This record gives sequence, C-alpha cells and structure tokens, in this order.
Amino acid sequence: MMTKSDYEAVGVMPVMVIEKLEHAVPLARALQAGGIKALEITLRSDVAWQAIETIKKEVEDIAVGVGTISNAEQLERAAKLELDFAISPGLTANLLAASKDLDIAFLPGVATPSELIMGMEGGLECFKFFPAEAAGGIPMLKSFAGPYPQISFCPTGGISMKNVKDYLALPNVMCVGGSWLAEKQHVQAENWAAITDCAKETLAHIG
Repeated sequence: MMTKSDYEAVGVMPVMVIEKLEHAVPLARALQAGGIKALEITLRSDVAWQAIETIKKEVEDIAVGVGTISNAEQLERAAKLELDFAISPGLTANLLAASKDLDIAFLPGVATPSELIMGMEGGLECFKFFPAEAAGGIPMLKSFAGPYPQISFCPTGGISMKNVKDYLALPNVMCVGGSWLAEKQHVQAENWAAITDCAKETLAHIG
C-alpha cells in the first residue's frame, strides 16, 4: 500500500487512458523503461479494468493503481485486485467511509478547504489536488500549506513539462500526475520508444 514516502519516490505518475487491451503491457513497459515507478490507469475506457489486471499480472516491479474512482464498489474492486493505490477525482462521504474498511491507499481529489477538512476528519493526509491548474494551481497549493502544513498533495490536471518542476518544488507536493507521459497519439501509433523517451526526458528535467 502506497505511503507518502512511496509517492515522493515516484515523483511523476502518468495518468493513462488505455482504449485497446493489447496496448496495456507494451505501454506500461515503455514507461517503466523510461524510469517511471507508478502507473495510474483511469476508468475512462471499456477495457480499463482488464488492462489494470493484465498490467498487474504481467509487469513486475512497478506500482499499479486505478484512477477515476467514483463509487465505493469500484474502490472495493480495486482492493480485491490488491492494487497499490486508488485515485478519485473528488471526495464524498461514501468514498471516505468505504476507504476506511479497505486495505488500499486511497488518494481522493480535493479542490477546496472544505473537501480537504472532510478528508482530514477521515484520517487522510495525502490527497490529489484536481483539477490543479483550473483550481488555482501553485498559488492555491501555497495557500493550503499555511493552515495545513501536514498535508501532502499529488496535483493533476494541466500539469506538463512546462510547469512540473515548479509544482514539485513546493514542500507540500509529494508527486505529480499527468497525461503528457503517455500521449494519445503515441499510444495509438504504438510508438513505445517515444513514450520511453518522454519519460526519460521528464525525469531528467525534474532532476
């Protein structure tokens, strides 16, 4: 189960949409070859769960998580698959309650102090900040740091090579997520080398 230090070791995490099952393992291995240590596979396609199970089974030594969790049933399914983490775009009372009874790291999305406090009341200290750029970006995260210095975030949404380093420089940012690491055009073209190169370039860029 992922902890804050695990997320910090990850640094950057691709937010992946897998539309063809045959792309799952080659994509995961291409990212892994570029130095990526964790994968968020979103529930945005019909084959998402199959892709997650296949990657979990066939690709070793990489953390596998599910994104776009929107209800307790999905969270329970993620826990049964023994995934390393589950990420939601938002936070509800039902999701928070379900997460307490499941052996899985839950990273819910927050964009306001009220959502953050609700998660803190449930014992959480790590959150997804989403949609990062639209919700105030770096200035918002700096504002959160004052009253909530113990809280850590994984910002996602609008992150790119242009601003990833600036986000990671914030003391309350443990890692970032983004789709630029697995661009749709490269996946559709099965250009795995380009995806590996992008991952290497990103990791070199953030130092």
